Amino acid sequence: MRVLRSTLALAVITVPAIAGASTWAIDPAHSSAQFAVRHLMVSTVRGQLGKVTGTVNIDDSDLTHSTAEATIDANGIDTREAKRDEHLRSPDFLDTAKYPTMTFKSKKVERVSDGKYKVTGDLTMRGVTHEVVLDVEGSPTPMKDPMGNTKLGGVAKTTLNRQDFGINWSKSLDGGGLVVGNDVDVIIDVELTKK
Repeated sequence: MRVLRSTLALAVITVPAIAGASTWAIDPAHSSAQFAVRHLMVSTVRGQLGKVTGTVNIDDSDLTHSTAEATIDANGIDTREAKRDEHLRSPDFLDTAKYPTMTFKSKKVERVSDGKYKVTGDLTMRGVTHEVVLDVEGSPTPMKDPMGNTKLGGVAKTTLNRQDFGINWSKSLDGGGLVVGNDVDVIIDVELTKK
């Protein structure tokens, strides 16, 4: 399931002004990429990918000039079912032996409303790159954690068609539909630490 959630680091681009340009690192301990896909047309299977890392550069004078790059560990996929996770790592789906990570690199940021943006960028999964658009909403103000680090956060959402990334495995059901749906909903929660 092309769980790319890699869409990810973008979420933080939505934060409000913080005086000048600044660089932020994605905190992998407090960030995650999740996905959901239909199974047998009757239920939804939810899971998450592995560690999310990357960098967000925020232009506080004009947030639409901000950029984000993120990498997601595809080997870390977890749907709480070991045999299914093994199948998702196989060449039928993510082929993590050959493509252990997914990446996202932003190309354009558009303001939708206060704290909400559309971030367009290139998502690469299984060696295939496609442009995706993330709906991003960011935290309203930066804050200090107990160790004195300045933090920001956000969430990015999108829906991907797994076949766009060469993930074509499935079986048709007798009554119509597929064992595994083509549309994959992705949610990426990102916490940033100012460098």
